[in-house]
Amino acid sequence: MSSLPPPAAELTADEARRIVLRAQGLLGAPDRRAGVRGVLRHLGAVQLDTISVLARSHELIPYARLGALGRKAVDAAYWKQTPDGPDGPRPHAFEYWSHAACILPIEEWPHFAFRRRAYRSRPHWNHALPDGVYDQVVKQLRAEGPLTATDLGGAKRTSEWWDWSGTKVAVERALMYGEVVCVERRGWKRVYDLAERAVPGELLHDELDDAECLRRLVRLAGQSLGVGTRADIADYHRLKGEQVDAVIADSGLVPVTVEGWGKPAWADPAALAAPARGRHRTTLLSPFDSLIWERARTERIFGFTHRLEAYVPKQKRVHGYFAMPVLAGGRLVGRVDPAREGRTLVAKQVTVEDPRSVPAVAQALLEAASWVDCTDVRVERMDATELREALVRELARAQD
Repeated sequence: MSSLPPPAAELTADEARRIVLRAQGLLGAPDRRAGVRGVLRHLGAVQLDTISVLARSHELIPYARLGALGRKAVDAAYWKQTPDGPDGPRPHAFEYWSHAACILPIEEWPHFAFRRRAYRSRPHWNHALPDGVYDQVVKQLRAEGPLTATDLGGAKRTSEWWDWSGTKVAVERALMYGEVVCVERRGWKRVYDLAERAVPGELLHDELDDAECLRRLVRLAGQSLGVGTRADIADYHRLKGEQVDAVIADSGLVPVTVEGWGKPAWADPAALAAPARGRHRTTLLSPFDSLIWERARTERIFGFTHRLEAYVPKQKRVHGYFAMPVLAGGRLVGRVDPAREGRTLVAKQVTVEDPRSVPAVAQALLEAASWVDCTDVRVERMDATELREALVRELARAQD
């Protein structure tokens, strides 16, 4: 770290913020022709989560960038295979451990070889694996084709969420090792298949060494972030800082300085080639959106403290169970904790710092309501009574 080359550019905080928004697909005209698959390739990873309020997070990510897409079309874009690939049906995505459990472009399968190797050499696991079950699961998949955990014999021994059956432990272990892959979900269930059968042949056997994998993932993280510190880049695919250090000089990213950051940063050179301009999206963001994955980065860039409170005891929540940040004008201007009651989108709790942001919050609420087939929006609570009244008036005016 002491022998960094001179920075390629000195960026103001505002320039960096715009570069970040453009890199995340939230500034400028969206590529609608590339659609959801284009968003996935652009971001490099779309996080999955079990929570569903307005929609599941992997649906909210393309919605925030492309607008009101059909939800069935979103799932089909991730999981529907091209039927006429050279070796049969070809998947567009696979599920694996990146920033968390993520949907990843199938082209990146070779670049997670370093993680598969690390899992194979892992000395201990949280779940015990009964003797013979791993081989039995692989044998069953080989004989019967793609199966869910239920098809394999059940995911849990009891109703407790952590109490996995031996079959579930085995198939998840095989997924981590790369012997098994998930290239499809049915409803919300993973469908497991043998990697040798599901991953295209030219990708399956391209087992790159760790340095090549890390170089690729560091470069992809830099492109998806636009500009980031070492910690930002490491966090994107959950790499270690020393792994980033080992390859960043050869990653294609260039060192820059950013006003107010106080730490060395790197940028995608393509992001520096032209000023980041264009139309800003006004939208609700999933708490699992890659724009706001890293809390320290979100505070540094936007001056906005973001924390998911779904796992916080109810009495200790400040902003609500699934508070969704509101993006408008390239800023994070507030939060909405949503729910649905029939065809009414309920804003259970709304936080807005600046009264000038009220129209943008109303716009974001109305667009989200329309997307999930709600015909009305009801605001329940805001700390400032006058702001609640202003938001209610703005919603009523926009719906007239």
